[in-house]
Amino acid sequence: MTKISRLMMSCATALVLGAGASSAADKELTINIVASMSGAFANFGLQAEKGARLAIEEAGEAAGMPINMVVIDTESNAGKGARKVQASLSENGPGIFVGTTLSSTALAVGQTVHEAGGVYINGGGADELTGEKCNASMYRWSAPTYGAVNASLRPVLDAHPDIKRVYTITPQYVFGEAMLANTLDVLKENGIEHVGNSYHSLKDKEFSGFIAQAQASSPDLLVLLNFGSQAAASMQQAVNFGLKDRMKILMVWSNGLDTMQALGSDVSDGVYFGAQYWHEEEAAGNQALVALSEEKLGEAPNYPLASYYQMTKLMIDAVNATGGNDPAAIKEHLAGYSYEGITGTETVAADNNQVEKNFYLLLGKDEASQADKDDFADVVSKGKYFLSAADAGCVR
Repeated sequence: MTKISRLMMSCATALVLGAGASSAADKELTINIVASMSGAFANFGLQAEKGARLAIEEAGEAAGMPINMVVIDTESNAGKGARKVQASLSENGPGIFVGTTLSSTALAVGQTVHEAGGVYINGGGADELTGEKCNASMYRWSAPTYGAVNASLRPVLDAHPDIKRVYTITPQYVFGEAMLANTLDVLKENGIEHVGNSYHSLKDKEFSGFIAQAQASSPDLLVLLNFGSQAAASMQQAVNFGLKDRMKILMVWSNGLDTMQALGSDVSDGVYFGAQYWHEEEAAGNQALVALSEEKLGEAPNYPLASYYQMTKLMIDAVNATGGNDPAAIKEHLAGYSYEGITGTETVAADNNQVEKNFYLLLGKDEASQADKDDFADVVSKGKYFLSAADAGCVR
């Protein structure tokens, strides 16, 4: 029997029914879902929660324990997210925590959970998560910015050797800075000129000024390094300015299907999208998720839904494998663990807790070419680009 509960915690009333390895969780497993349920990235959080809920309802129980899901709303704010997780840990002791939307939040939560002796898996992008700020309690399912940039930008450059000038649009926080640094490395290696960059804040919703600056620089390729609704707005405004007819466009970190549904095929056609996940992946683990999502939700899974499903499922499987919710036992089990996931074979690197998985490059297509309503793009390539712990700067 599965018990699902949602708890939206404010800073003034931060109360979370989390679970510790030595508390009442011996009879009930609590999985704390950390997500932006409000704020700038609320849409991502709402989809993410559906994915976690799907995994928990599918499992029903773990190691003989009913599963209780508690949602911790970070409000798209690193400080608030960390304080709420700290409140849970103070109340309940170390437990299992899954997810976050922003890298800055993941870094803060990861340190907090580690100090308390819990276990935490997230989908943040900043390289530091499994690099210089890694720790033994924090795991990352998504490819880092290094992997995302290399797996998307390199194939675009290979396919279009005429690209000589590149302009970037970047969010000015830890994720964006990491995206930009990796992009500049790839451009330098390929002898391509970076003709300019526009920074924007997390609060920006209007991007026409940045698009105008990009247009004035006459690049051959516009690279969008932002995320979520901001990336979609940037893309929409770039197409409105006619940039798609003048240059190639790459959105490095899209939400895959969710992004394309928001933009529509007219905008997506001919645009490159990097993606952590694509619902048309033929791997058995993904086909099972697609069937489950269609059955329970009546929709194909998008990236936030799929990523939270896989992260939650990984924790549930670890509890089943170890026979309980002891974080230390879960960590030992996960070291070097390989499994058939939603992107194919996925492996948890023992040296820095990075899940090594495929990253996709998609090319949007027009409506006439679509096999069904969700067939917005073709997979151009997929690959795995990961740094070793030593090269990433991970010392534990």
